[in-house]
Amino acid sequence: MSGAIVFVLTPGALLLDYAGPAESLRMAGEMGADLTIAACGPSPSVEVSTGLSLGDLAPLPDHLPDGARVVVVGNAKEERDYARAEAARVVDWLAALPLGRVRVASICSGAILLARAGLLRGRACTTHHNLLGMLRAADPTARVLDDRIFVEDGPVLTSAGVTTGIDLALYLIERDHGAELAMAVARRMVVFARRGPADPQLSPWLAHRNHVHPAVHAVQDAISRDPVRRWSMTELAALAHVSPRHLARLFKRHAGLNVPDYHQGLRLARARLLMADPRRSMEQVAEGAGFASARDLRRVRARHTRAGA
Repeated sequence: MSGAIVFVLTPGALLLDYAGPAESLRMAGEMGADLTIAACGPSPSVEVSTGLSLGDLAPLPDHLPDGARVVVVGNAKEERDYARAEAARVVDWLAALPLGRVRVASICSGAILLARAGLLRGRACTTHHNLLGMLRAADPTARVLDDRIFVEDGPVLTSAGVTTGIDLALYLIERDHGAELAMAVARRMVVFARRGPADPQLSPWLAHRNHVHPAVHAVQDAISRDPVRRWSMTELAALAHVSPRHLARLFKRHAGLNVPDYHQGLRLARARLLMADPRRSMEQVAEGAGFASARDLRRVRARHTRAGA
């Protein structure tokens, strides 16, 4: 599947809607992800929300490789910007996309253009909280969801906009290139890394990372790389260059939970992945996730469920 990601900008584009996710994906590529990023539009240059002119845009492509992702950037003043001929050209271009062979995403008010192109018919979707009514009017058949960071329905992703475009980009990195890379990009950007296709909850692999303490991150990195391993506090403390007692205090203060609970949360996440294979027995799932037995897995899962983890 192609790793091509094509951003579409119309005149008046909100700069952060483009720059945030584009930088996230650029960093992922710089750190090893097999992807390419391009920016295109209905005109060679556009004036963005800050008044700057963004040039060297490629024309709207006549052909996209299978699996390419089109990302439609939102605008600062939708009522004015989307009445322009350039926006109408983008709508016509979107309507002709071979949806399914090509995947589509929108940031903020970009969902309005997807709706006008007919790409949200009957689909669950979202946009910025100030624009929910406008999105519903653009396509009354769309199932517009409130209070969502972003929503995925088949080959279409829509996000709430502004900084949530970064959340969307991190989700794409996690899904297509792995949780470890997504964590590394989130840390490099120093952002609160949320997952949430249909809810605001954190991915277990990205949760509890919204801090900047290097020793705690080092321990989390080690556990994330090998959650099956029976890590001791002595081993982890050595990685952090602190005593086990001090590590316990640091981890609780900065990650918000204790080390064993964090470790078990990642084991449960691995177990959920293994359970997707119907050929695996519960004993095999438990062993593959680092639990002593299926009974141990069920006990830990029940405890985490009661705790809301």
